[in-house]
Amino acid sequence: MKIIRIATRQSRLALWQAEHVKGLIESRHDDVCCEIVGMMTEGDRQADEKSAKGIGKGVFVKALELALLDGSVDLAVHSMKDVPGELPDGLMIAAICARADPRDALVSNKFDSMEALPQGALVGSSSLRRCLQIGRCFPQLRFADLRGNVETRLRKLDEGQYDALVLAVAGLERLQLAHRISQKIPTQVSLPAAGQGAVGVESRVDDAAINSLLGAIAHSETQLCVSSERLVTQTLGATCNLPVAVFASIDSEEISISSFVADIRGERVITDTIRGQSNTAPELSRTLGKRLIEQGARELIADLVHHE
Repeated sequence: MKIIRIATRQSRLALWQAEHVKGLIESRHDDVCCEIVGMMTEGDRQADEKSAKGIGKGVFVKALELALLDGSVDLAVHSMKDVPGELPDGLMIAAICARADPRDALVSNKFDSMEALPQGALVGSSSLRRCLQIGRCFPQLRFADLRGNVETRLRKLDEGQYDALVLAVAGLERLQLAHRISQKIPTQVSLPAAGQGAVGVESRVDDAAINSLLGAIAHSETQLCVSSERLVTQTLGATCNLPVAVFASIDSEEISISSFVADIRGERVITDTIRGQSNTAPELSRTLGKRLIEQGARELIADLVHHE
């Protein structure tokens, strides 16, 4: 029996993801047994500090990557929206599992839709991307920064500190909290972050045996869409904690890739969409990235980084 060690953060959601990957691997390989290795990352430590606002999402994966590189684990499981565009030398995303619902969710104890939120309603979110997009469509709303894990955020809502929250649909559903969702927000209102809703498995490039096993759990359509989204953000030079959204979807043989980039106040916004045959996805992604740059996206991103 081959033992595979899977590194993961120790939050409930991260452990769900690791268990999900464990189940997929073991269901496809009778001679494999997976062990989950929970780890504390720098991002988890910073998340409890007042200075947590603005921390890069890459800090949530670095400790797992170091364990991969020193050989103490065989795989690392991540939420793909937390994975930086550039990976350390020697590592690769070997598989991306079938994507869950990528949309953002409105969570409220009083209101069942964005349209129902009254003038001045206070919405909690840790994502500038979400706040700026939703604020464009619903300018009557107020937004406040909200930190902590899903349970902590829901507790603050239940205590009356906020009128509503915006969280990821996938995370709530994976934690058996789908009943808390008031509305799944249309992507026309809030475009998801690159990789949102997708679980990825990182491995060592030179570990042929492990990478061969992971081929059986990869979902080709999800891999194509998420890779396309990440290629756009890489072309822009955007990190995953900036208000940059990219979402790809496939209909028959055609792929559609939509994007959103804004300045820190949402005063200048760039949106663009490109469509074409899915077998030309990398070319389409690079073309979309270049079009966004021509419209000034790189200057907006540089300004955002300066303000962090």
